[in-house]
Amino acid sequence: MSASGRADQHRALVVEDDMVIRAVLVETLVDEGWEVRDAIDGQSALECLGQWRPSVIVLDLAMPTMDGWAFRAEQRRRGVCMDVPLVIVSASREVEVRAHELEPFAVLLKPFDLNDLIRAVHEAAEAP
Repeated sequence: MSASGRADQHRALVVEDDMVIRAVLVETLVDEGWEVRDAIDGQSALECLGQWRPSVIVLDLAMPTMDGWAFRAEQRRRGVCMDVPLVIVSASREVEVRAHELEPFAVLLKPFDLNDLIRAVHEAAEAP
């Protein structure tokens, strides 16, 4: 049992550069009982993955410094947490065509319904 009293608490890493969206995502998942860490770009996310293992990664694609595409490429190169399911949240229509390259569990186009996010993240964490 975890320190919070929950057995097998799920953990999510939210990678989103927009402060408001990031705060909403973090708050939503915390309200659902998740342990959540956040990162403002791919570089910060990689640093987090070096110290902490999430159950799911929620990833925006369009970010400064290191975008979601570059994050995923570097994640693959380093071989870090590649078995952790990826839920993409993006306003980019390009993702509809190229999402398979990132091997996501789910893709949500912005604006998305928070219930859809909650469902996708829970399903990703429970997937075999």
